[in-house]
Parts: sequence; C-alpha cells; structure tokens
Amino acid sequence: MDRFASDSEQKKRLIEIIRKVSYREGDFTLASGQKSRFYVNLKMTTLHPEGATLIGQMMTDQIKKERIKIEAVGGLTLGADPIATAVSIAAFQKGIHWPAFIVRKTVKDHGTQNPIEGAESFHPGTRVMILEDVSTTGGSSLEAVEKVREAGFLPVGVFTVVDREQGAADRIRAAGLPYLSLCRLSEIQNF
Repeated sequence: MDRFASDSEQKKRLIEIIRKVSYREGDFTLASGQKSRFYVNLKMTTLHPEGATLIGQMMTDQIKKERIKIEAVGGLTLGADPIATAVSIAAFQKGIHWPAFIVRKTVKDHGTQNPIEGAESFHPGTRVMILEDVSTTGGSSLEAVEKVREAGFLPVGVFTVVDREQGAADRIRAAGLPYLSLCRLSEIQNF
C-alpha cells in the first residue's frame, strides 16, 4: 500500500489483512482467561511486512495527531515486540527518535537480568507509550505499565492494535492513562 494513502484507506487495508491472516472463529481461551468464539492471533499481522508497516505508520501518525509526548515505545513481550519495532522504524523515517523496548514477563536469571530490554540508555522519568497487540481486559497492558513504573519510567498511554471491546479501554482510562486503538473487533468481524 502507498505510504501516503489516507488514514481511512490504511485502516481498511489493515483490517483486511487482519481478517485474512489473524482472525479465527471457534472455541478459544484468551489470555484473560475468558472463553471466546473469536480469536485474533495478531502476530500473523504484526510479522507480515505490509501489516507491520501499516501498524507502524498508523500508530506513529496517531501519537503525533494526539500530541502525546513520548520518548520510547514498547510493551510486554511477545505481542508488543514487533509492534514496538514497527513504530520505532516508522517514527525514525519521519525524523522522530522513539527507541523500542521490551518488557519481560519474568527476568532471566543470567546475562544482564534486565526487566526491560532496550532501556539501558533511558533516564528516570523517560516518557513511554505502552503498546499491545490485542486488548481484552487491559491486564497485560497494565502489567507492562507497572513494570515500566518500577523501572523508573513514566507510562503516558496505552495503544493497542485491536480492541476486543471487553473492558480494556475503561480499565486503562480508570488507571489514569489515555487509551488508543487502531481498530475494534466489531470492525474486523463486520468487514
């Protein structure tokens, strides 16, 4: 897709890719523990060259549009890893320096034992945007928020690719953070 396509054309194409490679119907148990008849394995989209490019461009543009001041992007491994890289690259192509970071679920017992990879050069109070692939209740995002706070950084918002529309937005906003999403599950289902 042309990188200069309109926001609505980019969103339509992203939903088309998600619907084709990431959306499934059946019986599933989600990370939240909830049962669902629908599953979005967004890794199939975030690892897709066009999908990752669109996500990076759209998230970068939306963060700029919302005028949220950030210095880095990242989230809980594994879902946020390719998204953080895509956003960091898209921002760099626009002359913006937003390094990516990865929040570990558990700290390794060897090596540097960093709870947050890529943040070694961050200063206390670094303003970060927490990224998520699919949000249901917001639990994973809030776990990442807590871990970056513990490391001395300042989470200034949560941005998900797909909002399953099951409480994440309300829960994250109740925690005092802006919540952004590129698309909702209902938009994917109705595509």
